[in-house]
This record gives sequence, structure tokens and C-alpha cells, in this order.
Amino acid sequence: MNLWQYLAGMLWLAISPLEAGQGGAATEPVGRVELGAPAAEADVTVACMYPMTGRPASYGRDSIAGIRVALAELAQQPDAPRLRVIVDDSRSKVSFAVRMAEDFIAADQADILCGMVSSGVGLAVSRVARDRRIIMIGTDHASSRSVLEEGHRYYFRVSSDTWYSHAAGARYLKELQAQTGWQKLAFLGPDYEYGRVAWRDLRQALDMLEVEYQVAGEYWPKLYEPDYTLYIQSLLESPPDILVTALWGGDFNAFIEQARTTGLFKDMPVANFDTGGNCDTLVAFGENPPPGLILSARHHLNWPDTERNRQFVQAFYELSGRYPSYSAQGAYAGMLVIAKAVGMVGDVADTDAMIAALEGLHIELPKDPEGFTSYIDADTHQIVQAQAIGRPVANDRYPPTRVMLGEWVVYEAELLKPSPELVQRRRGRRAN
Repeated sequence: MNLWQYLAGMLWLAISPLEAGQGGAATEPVGRVELGAPAAEADVTVACMYPMTGRPASYGRDSIAGIRVALAELAQQPDAPRLRVIVDDSRSKVSFAVRMAEDFIAADQADILCGMVSSGVGLAVSRVARDRRIIMIGTDHASSRSVLEEGHRYYFRVSSDTWYSHAAGARYLKELQAQTGWQKLAFLGPDYEYGRVAWRDLRQALDMLEVEYQVAGEYWPKLYEPDYTLYIQSLLESPPDILVTALWGGDFNAFIEQARTTGLFKDMPVANFDTGGNCDTLVAFGENPPPGLILSARHHLNWPDTERNRQFVQAFYELSGRYPSYSAQGAYAGMLVIAKAVGMVGDVADTDAMIAALEGLHIELPKDPEGFTSYIDADTHQIVQAQAIGRPVANDRYPPTRVMLGEWVVYEAELLKPSPELVQRRRGRRAN
């Protein structure tokens, strides 16, 4: 047993029995935690920011568990680089996260910045990475602006963004229109970076596919809105043929619960192409999800049905006693991508070599269907992955959920990539 394997084993033993899935829910971290190798033994220091308090705290919790799964996996690889991973609470606040990023660089000598759930926070920290010339790996925030309008050589993202999700959604809507003849489309999204860009991405994708439709309404509740009554009432008074929403996490769950008491789901199908198929939402459905839902997420427990995905889901469950949300797979992927790039380069201080290694990097991930391997697009620095869209069906394989997504429609990764013309237009400069 080498030193790294010994340290990884000590990390595993340090996890409480409850957190290791031997008795129930763990006591979750609410502040700074350090994982992996100690500073004196590490080949690279990765500093991550995730929410650990408030409505999005479950995303931080699952991201930390996903990182632990990745570290345990890397510990079984004799030649893997030794990662020191620092995680702290971003509080989902831009100014706070920017100061934290600067502190990570100055006080902790962080080699790489990582993580973030809020797209607003992700954009702000990306600007720090650009100005300080330090690599940043985005694992969960999804605004396509991060890789298009504000993309730069130091920023990479390892989970699907709003463009990929809504490019798949646009294809689904086109096929649905051929079946049902729908014409009126309404959009409900959080009034900040993520929601606004998601709506723009969907419209651009529909236009590229030459889908003819009418906008029946746009609705913009604030992020973490507690009461959706007025929006539901407006939708019922002027019902569209289909509603697309970019609400996520607790916001989407709250909307679903409040809309259940009305006739909304009988009047219109509701689609959520980026986050609606997350595990916490499926749990909230119980045995009887509302009718007409069309959902997807950046990772699914039961798709693809591959050995790679089953291993990840089971490893997460054995570690934490619960099944992973999509944020867990993003954080897990971030650690594996960093480890692979560091292993290729050898010296993380050689930033140019690290960037060259990350551009075009291929890596097998749980989200990959048979015959496809995720890769980072060399031009946009966005990971390229397939997208699956489904509907809730009865499935008790992953308790406490009683439904999972099924009736899958899968869109190949290469079909979803933004065209060079779109990249050029969005960036305002010549695409490679």
C-alpha cells in the first residue's frame, strides 16, 4: 500500500457510519471542509465553492459526496495524481464567492477553482479566474453565457449547459408539434442569469429548427420565490399549448406542489429540459406525479443503463445512504477531469500545458451511453454529451422515489453542439 492509498483509506474511515450509508442521513457540512491529500503531499490543490445553506444546500451536499466518490476511485489507481480538495459555502452570493475565490488563491495557493451551482456566481468567479489566469472547472452552473459570450481560455465546464439541454428540448418540441400541432408556448423561469439565458437558448434552438410557434407569455419569478400563485393564475387565465419552465431544485418542487391544487396540469403539458428530472423532484412526486410532465436533467439514475452509470450510482449510495442528484455527477466528473489532465501534464503549474490537455480531453463518465465518450470541445471548453428526455413512470428501484423517468427520447451529442456560426454570433468574434 502506497502513501496515497493509506491517506485515502484514512479519509474513508473518517467518514461517519451514518454518512457511509450505514444507518440514515448524515450530519452535513455547513462550512469549509478539506478532502483528499494533505497540502504537503498533494500534487494539486482544487478549491471548490458550493451552497451549503438555504434552499440549494442539497446541491452542495451531493457535490461533496460526489467528490468523495471520485477521490475513493482515484485512490485505487496507483498512478493517479494526489488531489487536495477544499470546499466552502458560496452562500449563493456573488460578492461573497468572489472574495472566497481570491482567498483560495492567496491563502491556500489553489491551483484550480471548481464548482458553483448558481450561474450568477459561476460567471463572477470565472472572471476572477480569467483575471488571475487560473484554471476554473465548472461542475454545475449551467448558463451557456459562461462558454459563449464570456468564455475564455481558463474556463472549462464538465456538465451540460442550458444550450445542450434546450437544443435537445427544441428537437423534442418539434417532434411533439408534429404529433399534437401545438402552437402557443409559454416560459416560466427564475429572473436571473440562468433563467434568462435558458429562454434565449430555447428560442434560438427552435428558430434554427424552423419551428413556428407563438409566445403565449413569459413569467419571471425571483430566485427562491416562495409563492407561485399569481403565475399559476395567469397561466390558467391565458393557457398556452405547452409550458416550458427553467425553475430548478426547491423552486421547481414548490411550483409543482402549488400547481397540483389547480387544473394547470390538465390544461397544458409542462416541460423542464435541464433540471426537472432531478432525484429530489422525483422523490417529491410520490406515487402520483402530475400528468403531462416532460423532464430531463444533467444526469439520471436509470439512464444510460450502463455498467459505468450503475457503478457510480451504487458507489454514491454506499457512501452517503442516498441516491445522487445531477450535481453529484458534475462534481465527480470535475475531479476525474482534473486528475486526468494533471496526469497528462505532470506539473499543474504549467498552465498552458494544462489548458492544452483539457482542450479536447476525452473521458468516460456515468452519463455516456454505450459507444460514446464525453469530451471537452476545444473551442468552447464545454463538455459534449448526449441528452435524454423522458416522462415519469412507475419505478421503485431507487427508494424513496416511486417514479423515475422513462419513455426516453435520446438526442446524440453531436446533434446538440452549437454551430460555429452560432458560437461566432454569440461571442462576437470569429469561431475556430
